Amino acid sequence: MSKIGFIGLGIMGMPMSKNLKKAGFDLLAGVRNPARIKEAADSGIAVAESFAQVAQKCDIIVTMLPNSPQVKDLLLGENGIAKEARPGTLFVDMTSGAPGDSREIYAELKKMDLHFIDAPVSGGEPMAVAGTLAIMVGGDEADFERAKPLFAAMGNSATWVGPIGSGNTCKLTNQVIVAANIAALAEGLMLAEKAGANPQKVFEAIKGGLAGSNVMNAKAPMMLADNYKPGFRIDLHIKDLKNALDTGTLVDAPLPLAQEMLKIMERLSANGSGSCDHSAIAKYYEELGGVKFSD
Repeated sequence: MSKIGFIGLGIMGMPMSKNLKKAGFDLLAGVRNPARIKEAADSGIAVAESFAQVAQKCDIIVTMLPNSPQVKDLLLGENGIAKEARPGTLFVDMTSGAPGDSREIYAELKKMDLHFIDAPVSGGEPMAVAGTLAIMVGGDEADFERAKPLFAAMGNSATWVGPIGSGNTCKLTNQVIVAANIAALAEGLMLAEKAGANPQKVFEAIKGGLAGSNVMNAKAPMMLADNYKPGFRIDLHIKDLKNALDTGTLVDAPLPLAQEMLKIMERLSANGSGSCDHSAIAKYYEELGGVKFSD
């Protein structure tokens, strides 16, 4: 069996690595945070002495970091671990990043006889814990097939979208759609409250119709309970929307809704809600309408 490395045991990476361990994979984690080291060890996950050791010992290495620049630095920076990896090693980058960065990393690793796919996820922490993530993959199809057993342990679906960068393009598309859906939901609930209809009853009435969606089912109860414990933080969604807008600029794709969602989220972040779940877009609409959904 291949030895699997996992670097980036944060809010998403920790449950994802635990699911790989539960599925029986021979796992070696790269982690620096003392609390995360203890949590990994308590879950039976072996912890490497260094990130370089992960590269030296593993056949497939999963990375789950905040953004593309951190991935580039980890793999190709001054102390980059790619030079420690054996020829043929596959890097599975599950970070939500920029498609152009994925293509750049892929090209550099290919020169070293190393493989790279971009495989970001959708579903947030709840689906990471449950092992029901949606995984979207760009890269060589043979590398996708090689990584499929790992994806099966972490998600409900894994789709090969196309060449390198396609995974992150798909993820950015996802993030634009999710942001717009959350904002539309909050705007609709604000209308209901202002017009004298009970937002909870409105949600119950419409969730089975055309307006119903996974976004509505996941985020409306949070808005109605004033519960913004993060599954996916506003500050991370800001990062994704910036990557989407940068990519849109590169390919001449106007993204007016994404631009508006970015403004709303940046305002919330500036007001101290950056660590809240992105369903906290409701706070913007509550302030705008002078209402409170959870009353």
